[in-house]
This record gives sequence, structure tokens and C-alpha cells, in this order.
Amino acid sequence: MTYRGRVSDTPVIPAPVRPAPVVRDRRAAVVAVALLVAVVSFVGVYVLWRVFVDTLAGQEVENAALQGAAYGQTQLWRVAERVLDVVSVGFIAVVLIAAMLIAALRRRWSLAVQVAVLMIGANLTTRVLKNVVFYRPELGVEASYGNTLPSGHTTAAASVAAALLLVVPPRVRPWAAVLGAGYTTATGVSTLIGQWHRPSDVVAAVLVVLAWTAIACALVALTPARPSTATGALRLAGDPPPTPATMRGVVAGLLVVGAAAGASAVVALSHTWQNRADLEARAEQVTAYLGGAAATLMAACLAFAIMLVLRQAAASRLPRG
Repeated sequence: MTYRGRVSDTPVIPAPVRPAPVVRDRRAAVVAVALLVAVVSFVGVYVLWRVFVDTLAGQEVENAALQGAAYGQTQLWRVAERVLDVVSVGFIAVVLIAAMLIAALRRRWSLAVQVAVLMIGANLTTRVLKNVVFYRPELGVEASYGNTLPSGHTTAAASVAAALLLVVPPRVRPWAAVLGAGYTTATGVSTLIGQWHRPSDVVAAVLVVLAWTAIACALVALTPARPSTATGALRLAGDPPPTPATMRGVVAGLLVVGAAAGASAVVALSHTWQNRADLEARAEQVTAYLGGAAATLMAACLAFAIMLVLRQAAASRLPRG
């Protein structure tokens, strides 16, 4: 028996694993799409201001929607007021801390930073756009009390919902999107009921949050992949991703509801726009108001469907999301 050498006790250090070209390409594609969504969303905010705030026809149509909210307001305001009372600076701060805590407990430190970027960026952007960038020209439509686009309350509600969508475990994500769309719609419509905002204010706020969520998802995609170290209840049986059927069903459901609401909003807007000479009539004002509520539902459903797809795509390369 011959001895051919001694096995070394020195541990073998594996070479660093470099992302495969396919992974790098997919990451780049996700970042590109997310940034495109952000740019298109910001352009959408400008278009809403340009059409509905900076023109006489736009102001007339939205004033009709504002006046239409007075019909049935007494009963609806009892619910709407409670929804709006929840939204405050303190509420945003509490949710921000809670979302960052969830991210930290899941050992997603970079995600905690991305949540802060989303919530602070969205709410600060709305404030700057409303008070510094945009203005409301006095065109003789109604007494002016300054620019109100985008809606701060809707921005706060949508950013809270989007932040939770970012940090919850993967299998909860689709349902977080559904609840987020519902909560955003409830808050946006409540501002219409209370005559606090016009429809374009609400839709613009949703677009601001969509833009910042897309930016946050781009940051998620750029984060280096690493094994998950989540433990305890937050691990949720290994944080399994949602089944493809669940993802498809939720995204399709949000898109269908959003498309149906969008069709209703377009019909109402087209009717109101063509009948601007008769906007003092109750029927025209109610039509404009209902069209604004439908536009709010459309914006929320479509935005959260896009957020869900972006979040899932950004995290799909990470072990256990």
C-alpha cells in the first residue's frame, strides 16, 4: 500500500459566485421597465394638471364633479370622514416605522431603506408639486383656493399600501395589492365625497405613488442576491412565492376591474366634456362625479397591478423573495 500524499486540513474557500449573464440581463430589464413606469407616471401627472387644471374646459368639467358630490353627501360623509380621519402625519410615521421593522425582521436591510425612499419620496413630491411646481390659474370657473393637485390624503394612503406591498412575504403580496387598491380607492373617493379634491387630484396622487414604487422596485432589482435569513413567524414556512395561478388571478382581477372602471370613467368624461354648456344641471354634475369615482377605482386597480408585477419581478431572482 502506497501513500500518495496528505489531505490538507486547510478549508477550501469557494470562489465568489458571479451573477450569470441571464441574471444580469433580467435585472437590467426589470430596472429599465421600472424606470420607464416611473417616467410615464410623472408625465401622466403633468398631463392631468395641463388638461384639468390649466384649461377652462378642464376646470369646468372637474367643477361639475365637485358640485355633483353634494348629492347624497350627508349619508356618505359619515363613512368617508372616518376613512379620512385615519390619514395623518402620525399615521404615515407609524406605518413607515412598522414597514421598516418588518423589513428588518426579515433581514432585508436594504428593503427598509427602499421603503423609506418610497414613502418619503412620494409624500414630499406631492407636497412640492402642489405648493411649488403647479399652480391653478383663475379662469372664472369658481372661487379659487389654490392648486390642489395631487391629493395629499390619497398619496399618503397609497404610499402606505405600497410600502406594505414591498415588505410583506411573497405569498402575502397578491392580497396586499388587492387590499392596497381597495384602501387607496376608499380614501380617494372619500376626498371626492367631502369635496376636498377633484378627480384629477386623486388620480395624480396615485401616479406619484406608482412612480416612486417603481423606483423602489428598481432598487430592489439592483440589490445583490443573498440567501434569506428570515426566521420565526415572518418566514412563513420558508416564504414560498405565490403560485403562478394566484399571481395571474390577482393581476387579472385588478386589470379587469380597472379596465371596467376606466371604461365607465371615459364614457362619463366624454359625456360631460361634450355637454359643458349644461353643467349646471344635476344630471350632468352627478355623471361627472360618478365618472371621477370610477377614475379613482381605475387608477388604484391598475397601479397596484403594475406594482405587484414589478415587485414580483424585482424579487424573483432573490432566494425566497
